[in-house]
Amino acid sequence: MVGRRPLGRGFGWLWAAYAVSAYGSGLGFGALPLIAVLVLHAGSAEVSALSAVGPAVGALIAVPLAPWVEFRRKRSVMVVMDLARFAAMATIPVAYAFGHLGFIQLLVISAVVAAAKIAFNAASGAYLKALVRPDDLLVANARFESTNWSSIAVGPPLGGAAIGLFGPVTTVVADALSYLLSALGITAIRGREEAPPPTGKSPVRAGAVLDGWRHIMGDPGLRALYLNNMLVAGLIMATEPLLAVLLLRQLEFPPWQYGLAFAAPCLGGLVGSRLAQRVVARYGRQRVFRTVGTLRAVWLIGLVFVRPGVVGLATVMAVELAIIINMSLFTPVLATYRLERTPKHLVARTLSAWSIGQQASIAVFTALGGLLADATGPRAALAVAGLLILATPLLLPRHDRTSWHEPEPSPSHS
Repeated sequence: MVGRRPLGRGFGWLWAAYAVSAYGSGLGFGALPLIAVLVLHAGSAEVSALSAVGPAVGALIAVPLAPWVEFRRKRSVMVVMDLARFAAMATIPVAYAFGHLGFIQLLVISAVVAAAKIAFNAASGAYLKALVRPDDLLVANARFESTNWSSIAVGPPLGGAAIGLFGPVTTVVADALSYLLSALGITAIRGREEAPPPTGKSPVRAGAVLDGWRHIMGDPGLRALYLNNMLVAGLIMATEPLLAVLLLRQLEFPPWQYGLAFAAPCLGGLVGSRLAQRVVARYGRQRVFRTVGTLRAVWLIGLVFVRPGVVGLATVMAVELAIIINMSLFTPVLATYRLERTPKHLVARTLSAWSIGQQASIAVFTALGGLLADATGPRAALAVAGLLILATPLLLPRHDRTSWHEPEPSPSHS
């Protein structure tokens, strides 16, 4: 069982830190757009900019950060990124209390948090590879995936209730404190971390910045999965604002039903992530990539057929549940494969490149989806996204590439 296999005290602290941060972010899910609307009375254009431009700028900031993360002790990087997110989020309640909260501040915070998240995830992935045995990577990634989906299922409903009871910045305070607690959890990990070997070159040189993408595009398996993941993530996430308009404005769903439609299916993430290890053991990783990678793409078109009332609510929940079960099974297998195929001296840059590409894809598809919805309506835009995603399985790798040995680092790699 995924939940019972011991991975050591160090992993326990890392997982606990991740869980605290994930649940804090779950409570604060959508907090910045909500504050923009409720406190700053922002319009739809400003809210869209906050949702798309902030993370996109954060992804650009993360590009030169990648080699910096690579050549530092990963625990220190994670602590610094947690503290940066804590400091950024903590400025919101302070500014709100003194009546100086502004939209530009929210935009800057959104970018800082997005960049710090990418750097943190890159450092944690590299640290995880050194912390646990290769045979335990799938178990560890499945636990992270399970925690992520449970936080999304529980956090937003509780966050909405907290905002109703205590005010619009309540969940921001909880989110900020979760980063502080995460940093404390990471510092509790015992044992001295080995410092990355010196390279003799500046870590921010152009070649080092691009090494992550160079590694991905040079590996046929990683390249196929990278392109597939960018398109799938971008198309799925682009439907969120379209659904908000369709369900809340056109079909007049009450807000609690809208929240339920997205929170309840996230429990499917617990199912998929817990099945990952046994499914791979029984059917093999290549079949998981091909079959589950296809299944996570075929359901999105079902959102086009949403109608008012209970049947419409059930349709959204069924589609979301099917997508999430397959995504939560696919993601830890992909994360494990990615770590296995990447040499230690390139892990942080590779994970950064992966996250940056995904974030950029989400921003682009979200913006294009909004423009298309303005011209044709949200249902037509959902149909286009649902049809486009049906082609993404063609990018999945067709052959299992397991005969790979990690090369020794050389000056040309560093």
